[in-house]
Amino acid sequence: MKWHQMRGRRLPMKPSMRQAMHEVSIMQSALDSAMEELHKAGGDRITRMKLRVGVLSGVVPEALEFAFAALKASTPAAAAELKIEMAPAYFRCLDCKAMVERIEMTFVCPTCNGALIVDHGGRQLELTQLELN
Repeated sequence: MKWHQMRGRRLPMKPSMRQAMHEVSIMQSALDSAMEELHKAGGDRITRMKLRVGVLSGVVPEALEFAFAALKASTPAAAAELKIEMAPAYFRCLDCKAMVERIEMTFVCPTCNGALIVDHGGRQLELTQLELN
């Protein structure tokens, strides 16, 4: 088995996904991208997929896992494992100006208890790695 690095390939967003970020559509796009890479690499099957999901992306990881289990049957990814990595968002404190990295949606500064606002990050939705055979 070998890992196929994806370089943070962004998943295409269909018009219906822009409105509701539907996890089944997202997972179908991820599987479609994975199948393209499998064919390019000349492999037979996908044994592991890794997604990077931003905490502010609006995507529910558990729903992605459920969709993956339902969609992978009868595909070269039928026995594949899904790994989801949460990407943090970076917040700035309005009071002390500290920069805070968060995986959870907490808006209180750990330094001064001031209010945090989103500075950057946390919106990723990427297929980052494939393990192919």
